[in-house]
Amino acid sequence: MKILIVEDDILLADTLKTLLARKGFEVETVHDGETGRDHALLGIYDLLILDVMMPGLDGYEVARQVRAKRCATPILMLTARSSLEDRIHGLNAGADYYLTKPFDTRELLACINALLRRQGGQVDALSFGNTELDLSSGMMICGENSIRLSAREFDVMRLLLQSGERNLSKEVILSRVWGYESEAVDNHVEVYAGFLRKKLAAIGSNVRIVALRRMGYHLEVDKAC
Repeated sequence: MKILIVEDDILLADTLKTLLARKGFEVETVHDGETGRDHALLGIYDLLILDVMMPGLDGYEVARQVRAKRCATPILMLTARSSLEDRIHGLNAGADYYLTKPFDTRELLACINALLRRQGGQVDALSFGNTELDLSSGMMICGENSIRLSAREFDVMRLLLQSGERNLSKEVILSRVWGYESEAVDNHVEVYAGFLRKKLAAIGSNVRIVALRRMGYHLEVDKAC
């Protein structure tokens, strides 16, 4: 499960990241509202943890803009503002839960688990067309046929499935799969897209990985299959 933390207090963000990583979550942190909004709209996260009081674009506005783009990722707001009006404001902006600082880590984890449970089947598998990716086994399945993906293939396919028909640039794929500090280059994305195309064909999938020049990759269903 992948969580995005948007928190301008770097120490708190790092503390939350360490806590959640120990619980088995994959966590990324950003420290301003604009970057948080842009990351959230990639559609690759299972949960957003969003601070309210940030310079520039505050948490309320981030939530509103994310919801305006029909991004349904659960949002947990963290804030020192505890009045009833503030909570109502946060929920009306698009938050699913509003947790005030300071908070007990047990309550935070309980909130996170409750919000993630609401996503249902998306927690265990991702599907597109006639094909499913089992997130627990790393198997790509089409009807009675299945094939195992390597760790890197799994990461790329998961990202593509989460984005569906929305384009993902090579830069985004590189940063999400290989990491910001990696020396991987565009060709790595092309190579793994090729590997995945062969495996999709091998199991009779009607899912196509489409490359658009200067725009990146997205998925389409081949209606001829």
